[in-house]
Amino acid sequence: MIKLVIVDDHALFREGLASILRLEEDLEVSGLAGSVAEAVEVVRAIKPEIVLMDFTLPDGNGAEATRLILAEHPECKIIFLTMSEQDENLFAAIRSGAKGYLLKNLSPSKLVASVRAVQQGESALSRTMTLRLMDELSRTKASERVADAALDDLTPREIDVLQELAAGLTNREIAERLVISQNTVKYHVHAILDKLNLSNRREAAEYARKHGIVD
Repeated sequence: MIKLVIVDDHALFREGLASILRLEEDLEVSGLAGSVAEAVEVVRAIKPEIVLMDFTLPDGNGAEATRLILAEHPECKIIFLTMSEQDENLFAAIRSGAKGYLLKNLSPSKLVASVRAVQQGESALSRTMTLRLMDELSRTKASERVADAALDDLTPREIDVLQELAAGLTNREIAERLVISQNTVKYHVHAILDKLNLSNRREAAEYARKHGIVD
């Protein structure tokens, strides 16, 4: 049996969904919750294999609930079942550790199949959400390629200056460390910001850490 908990702020939807799922011989709806706090308490008491999670809840959102639940029960598998088609909610759900993100307009048979698939170690995403996630990953990869190309444009001396910037050194300290003038340091800093399309030293430091130039 796959033990389930349903988390949704609409009681009628919770009860209706529970009634549908209880028709399946291998599914056991063991608990219902209508808020983040209730979800955490119910999962703590029941320890289900699967949680069906709405995104919008009265005391927070499903991503927050997911993080809290997985912190205590990392073995639990959470599938979002929501009306929200907003990209930021999809990405927040996936980042929180969810195994799936489904829209409420899917058929009962597809929901049941998704629950079984997730229990077997697969993920569950509606076609629309899959395409959006792939688009976002493509944009992220493209952005990383642009950033890597910009990094290749830096001279060895500019890399040296960027490393010192990331360490929090002032222009005077960088000049002393690299045995160059402060004016030369300023020139290199300006060139670094221009080539990497950055606005200030803080962004340069973050860039250096992100791309492994410094630890």
